[in-house]
Amino acid sequence: MERVYCQSCGMPMDKPELFGTNNDGTKNEDYCVYCFKDGEFIKDLTMDEMIETCLGFIDEFNKDSEKKMTVDEARVSMKEYFPTLKRWKK
Repeated sequence: MERVYCQSCGMPMDKPELFGTNNDGTKNEDYCVYCFKDGEFIKDLTMDEMIETCLGFIDEFNKDSEKKMTVDEARVSMKEYFPTLKRWKK
């Protein structure tokens, strides 16, 4: 099965409880529970604000990653990756 990532923050969504919800209560296949609830984004952020928010979780990311990243390395990586996500595509 292909791994699914939140199209807003890039978090892997590998458990049903990590999926956000549509306004009818069904799970949303694109966005995680931390970004999307009841058919709306939880916070109105710019892409750069989302990146800075995600950087607060770098220690958690590094715990499960073979390659440990510094905050600066993660920021550079996210600035390349986030524009490919559905929420941030122009």
